[in-house]
Amino acid sequence: MSFPFLNLSSVLQSFLVTLTLAFSLSTWAADGLRFEQLFGPEVSTGDYKHPASATELANGDLFVAFFSGKGEYKDATAAVFGSRLKHGAKGWSRPVKIASNPFYALGNAIPWQAPDGVVWLFYVTRYGEIWDTSRITAKISRDGARTWSESFALTFQAGTMVRNRPIVLPDGDYLLPVYHEVGDDPESVSKECTSFFMRYNPATGRWSESNRVRSRLGNIQPAPALIADNHLLAFCRRGGNYDGQLDGWMVRTESHDGGTTWSAGVDSEFPNPNAAVDFLRLQSGHHLLVYNRSFSARTPLSVALSTDGAKTFPHRRDLINEPKGDYGYPTALQTRDGKIHIIYTSDERTVVRQAVFTESDLLPTKH
Repeated sequence: MSFPFLNLSSVLQSFLVTLTLAFSLSTWAADGLRFEQLFGPEVSTGDYKHPASATELANGDLFVAFFSGKGEYKDATAAVFGSRLKHGAKGWSRPVKIASNPFYALGNAIPWQAPDGVVWLFYVTRYGEIWDTSRITAKISRDGARTWSESFALTFQAGTMVRNRPIVLPDGDYLLPVYHEVGDDPESVSKECTSFFMRYNPATGRWSESNRVRSRLGNIQPAPALIADNHLLAFCRRGGNYDGQLDGWMVRTESHDGGTTWSAGVDSEFPNPNAAVDFLRLQSGHHLLVYNRSFSARTPLSVALSTDGAKTFPHRRDLINEPKGDYGYPTALQTRDGKIHIIYTSDERTVVRQAVFTESDLLPTKH
């Protein structure tokens, strides 16, 4: 599909793209899929808004965080912003700065409310020009993400970063997915890049680390989910460059001891264009994978549903299939009402959007 309006203002262009996508996905919309633009050029946090992540708070509010500035490498003081959708409200609050550093750029903000009510904000502080100089930083809130603590360092090794939310393990510990990025080429992910997991014991306040997951092309940004008992599975973004390769598969790793040790990363059945994915255990016990169904592009944005403990994923649909689009860094969240929210960025990382649907929308219609 061509876009004859590329010379229009960014605000109008974003509006017309939204209309085009809504029209092209009319079949999905009839099944219950709904799209919404959350923050675009009209929000003055900065041109760049990427990536975004969300959590549901105990009072039913939704809270989204993203980092924003002039660009990924153009702003040494890019900050983290947060916005709230109050329970029952129609509109999101104006994004406000919730984490900043006067000397260094921030990135990859992850808000998450733990079972004890504490809201964590994990993010990355980049101490140099590229991401492999980063360390993980965090804040906490004890009043529902209204005020935040001072920032504190969570890791000290250069190149350690976050991308996906923690999950709660059967014993009550929290498992934070982490990755270690090395190499000085911003256009390629080294095969030496690894994923690992940090485990937090809320009773002692202590963190511990798992082993590092290595794979053929390298892997980063793990997305874990509980399968059953102490069995966990994580899908990871593959290494390599952004040109696309026919053996560029999403990486899969498993743990059978509650996340303490993980298997070597192996190729999955899903293509991956060196792009982030998310993996979620639903309230039904089924599992949802969100990814870009391509070896070379961040389009289409697709979902795959498993009903057999992530052994097979027979139910697959494209949320958006626009050849010239870019739909990156999806984050999956299922709220207490059963709705599934996919938060992602588009328009060359300048617009935060969400898609909302239910699990039944992915299943075959029974007659």
